[in-house]
Amino acid sequence: MSRIQPPPGTDSTGEMPLDSAPITVESSGGVAVITLNRPTKRNAVTLAMWGALAERTAELAADPEVRVLIFRGAGDHFCAGADISELTNGPGGEYARINWAAEEAIAAFPGPTIAEIRGNCIGGGVSIATACDIRFASQEATFGITPAKLGIVYPTNALERTVRLIGGSATKHLMFSGDLIDADRALRIGLVDEVVPAAELTVRVESYVATLLERSHLTQVATKAMVQEILTDARVKPTTTLKWETAMDQSGEVREGVAAFLGKRAVRWPWRRN
Repeated sequence: MSRIQPPPGTDSTGEMPLDSAPITVESSGGVAVITLNRPTKRNAVTLAMWGALAERTAELAADPEVRVLIFRGAGDHFCAGADISELTNGPGGEYARINWAAEEAIAAFPGPTIAEIRGNCIGGGVSIATACDIRFASQEATFGITPAKLGIVYPTNALERTVRLIGGSATKHLMFSGDLIDADRALRIGLVDEVVPAAELTVRVESYVATLLERSHLTQVATKAMVQEILTDARVKPTTTLKWETAMDQSGEVREGVAAFLGKRAVRWPWRRN
């Protein structure tokens, strides 16, 4: 995998300066990176950013060349949450609709999604991270779900994902208090999947993504769809099973995988999502 750099800062190259575009998108070699780009505000998400997240994620989901989607924050933090200055009248109405759409777009992306978390991951930052499939965190990362500090009733889509991920007790413990926890505790309760030193975070994410690109995208997309049905309905629907078994049979994925293994050569996966 060729390394995809974070958004550039202001320099003599003429590249886009930090904070000039609050959401940036890069795509290369089957991997897209969406970066929250308000580093001076610890990447706090405005209503406009929620809308852009929904739009950009949906666009990438419609592109069959994009296999993996990474979410990052510019600078030292992933996301400090929603921009509180926009919540003086509460997070309901149009704000709630756009916020909901953004998180659902992330969750609905058909391929693997990864949150690369450093620094603050608070409130809406946790909502973005839990909408992803996998979460890698740096050792100094800090996490919190803080609606109790503002009198907010947490959106049910984000609440449901959090409960599925870390369980009811851990969810209540975090949300009742609004307390912050460190990366080690986040790992223990299952909020993140791996914790690595800050200097190694991007390298570790890119190494994992390189492995994903070597594997069957059909297997990944089918697995994601079926796991979601298990989480929501406690079973995989027969129609879903038939859909993916048919795709497996008709695509030639297994024949190619076996032939490459026996021939000790690089695999050339034939399946592409539409």
